[in-house]
Formats: sequence, structure tokens, C-alpha cells
Amino acid sequence: MTGTESRETPPREPTSSMPTVTMIGGGQLARMTHQAAIALGQTLRVLAAGPDDPAAAVSADVVIGDHSDLDDLRVAARGSDAFTFDHEQVPTEHLDVLVAEGVNVQPPPTALIYAQDKLRMREKLRSLSIPVPAFAEVTSVADVTDFGSAHGWPVVLKAIRGGYDGRGVWMLDDADQARETVEQQLAAGVPLLVEQKVDMARELSAMVARSPFGQGATWPVVETVQRRGQCAVAIAPAPGLSDDTAADAEHLALRIASELGVVGVMAVELFETPTGRLLVNELAMRPHNSGHWSMDGARTSQFEQHLRAVLDYPLGDCAPLAPVTVMANVLGAPTAPTMSMDERVHHLFARMPDAKVHLYGKGERADRKIGHVNVLGAASGSANDAEYVAAVRERAERAAHWLSHAEWTDGWDHHDG
Repeated sequence: MTGTESRETPPREPTSSMPTVTMIGGGQLARMTHQAAIALGQTLRVLAAGPDDPAAAVSADVVIGDHSDLDDLRVAARGSDAFTFDHEQVPTEHLDVLVAEGVNVQPPPTALIYAQDKLRMREKLRSLSIPVPAFAEVTSVADVTDFGSAHGWPVVLKAIRGGYDGRGVWMLDDADQARETVEQQLAAGVPLLVEQKVDMARELSAMVARSPFGQGATWPVVETVQRRGQCAVAIAPAPGLSDDTAADAEHLALRIASELGVVGVMAVELFETPTGRLLVNELAMRPHNSGHWSMDGARTSQFEQHLRAVLDYPLGDCAPLAPVTVMANVLGAPTAPTMSMDERVHHLFARMPDAKVHLYGKGERADRKIGHVNVLGAASGSANDAEYVAAVRERAERAAHWLSHAEWTDGWDHHDG
């Protein structure tokens, strides 16, 4: 496929001396990066699958194409100052060609491969003595049953490539369940690994940024709350996290970024065990759901920082603007409400004027991420005050649920309000 359907083919000629950044993918991450680019006077060009993609709907510089097609990637890269991603699924062999042709690909394919391939990531981190769950490659049912016998059941089976929001992950309780699932996935040609199910207290995310110059920056470590395999809530900073553990997580994330040669923002998803030990679960070398709180709760958002980093600008201040910021995802209801989204936003603002709403321009369907809400806690509070944190979280989740379901979780009647 070529870019013949694009609004601008070849891509637009720059109208100013400010840089153009190409982002591969037209989803909500690119849409929010576009907002940051506007503020910086830059142009964000997106390679989108179709004109209705969230970013394609708002960007003036769009190439319609396929992220797995080298010619489409070349069209999107033409004349840009940096080439980056809203997802990691671009074939690295294509990116190697672009690098050889002089394209400034950030993060480089030599780093991106570790976000694409879970097995290579775990092997690399283990070689660097960075803690990860026990794991093994799976080429047969015996690999999983032997692993379960050695490490205990249940175990976690994962697709090595692809998969997100709970997809490509199977919890296996015993050898019989393992046999059925592994045989099915291997027959479908899915490369697999198995890992130990971690006894964890909670999940954390350490979001960092790194520039080609080697400058690093970190946001506060956040706690993420997962429901049905996908992030529902992020609390920044993670409540009750000791200063030492928070520093360890930030240093660990910065070390990973440096060792792998990451440029841009990166989320290091972590398990915190009941004893306070940290284990690396996943890497995302792009803006990430766990960093959405930074749009309103930090001096520099992850989206602005990503642009700064890939262009080798000095990085921005990541300091939080409130003792606690809670991000709650707006997930599509099982059945979309009859009330329009515009009316739902109207009622939300009438009741909660401080709620910061970010909608992605996506159609509503069950469990689809269609937006998020950020709520900042009052300046007098503390992340170590469980009651204060719970109150901020309740408000963020109440707002998000209203936007997805047109129902107030506390029973409030907007007709009486």
C-alpha cells in the first residue's frame, strides 16, 4: 500500500523553520502528542491506517498507509526531523533500512526490539542483572509443564510479540489447562514464553525520558490499577511508596533506558512484591497510559517530553503540580448510553468543574479506551494520607464512569442537581 490516500502526498512542505516529527500510528497517543506539538510550534505528521483514526482526524499533515510497508514508512519520513512511534509494531528490519538512509529514528530499532519482543527483553535484562520474573521460552507443552513443576502453579503464558490490555496473556492453573492452551497457540503459530506468577502487592510504573545527548528525566513513580487486564486507574505518586523504593524504581528505569539506548519516553511497568522487591514486567518505548496524568499533573507532560527528547531538546521539569493526581480511563460501557457524549461532558463540568477531560474521538464500544479524566488533589493533602488519596481517586473514577455510562456511582441525580 502507498500513501496515495493521504491528504498531503507527498507530505506537506514545512511552513516554518520549526521541526517536523513523524509519528507512526494514528491512535490517541499520536493525537495527544499532536496537541503538545502545536504548543511548541512544531508539526506532527502521522502515518495513520485511515482518515478517521484519532490523530488523523485532527492533524493537518497525515499520510494514510501501513506501518508494515517500507514504502509507506519512507513517504511518512520524507523531510522530517525525527521519526517516532505511537505503537511498537513497526518491523525493525524496515527501521534499519530507514536508519541506513539517514532517517532519525527514535527510539532506534536496536532499542525498540526490546519493547517488541518480550523474550529478548527478559533475556537482555537478566544479562544486566535487572530483576525479572523467572521465565522460559516455550516450544512445546513440556516446556510449560516442566516450568510449572519447577516454579509452582499457576504460571503465566504470554505471546512473545504483540498483545496489550490483557490480550496475549493466559493464566494457567495446572498442566491440563497448559496443554490445551499451549497446543492451541503453538498450532496458530504464536511464539510463546512462560513466566512465574509473581506474588505482588501492586503494580507500579516508572516513566522516564532520555535524549540522544544522554540527559535523563523522571516523573514520580505511579501505582496502576488493572481491571480485566487493562489499566483503569493511575495514582501519581504511588501512595505509601517509600522514598528509597521510589528512588530505586526511578534509577532502575533510567539505567534500562541508558543500557538499551532508548531515546524518547519509556514506561517501565513493575511488580512490587509484599516484601518491597521490584521486578520488571513490561517496557513501552513511547507515551504510555500510566503517564496520562502528567498532562495536567506535572510541569511537563509525557507528550511534550517525548517531542523534546526525540529532537534532542533539553528535557523539561517533571515535578508534580499536586500532592496526588489520579487518572481514570473512560472505558466504553457494555451498551453506549442514549445521552450524547457532549451532554455527558456538560453535566460533568457542571458538577465537577475541576475535572480535566481528554477524549480521543473514538466510537464507543465495550471496554474500549475512549478517553481519560485527570483529577488533582488539593494542595493541603499528602500521598501518604490514605483517606485523602481515596477521596481523589473516588472523584476521578466517578467522573470517568459518568462519561462512559451516564450513571453517577454515588447515586446523584443530575436532574435534581
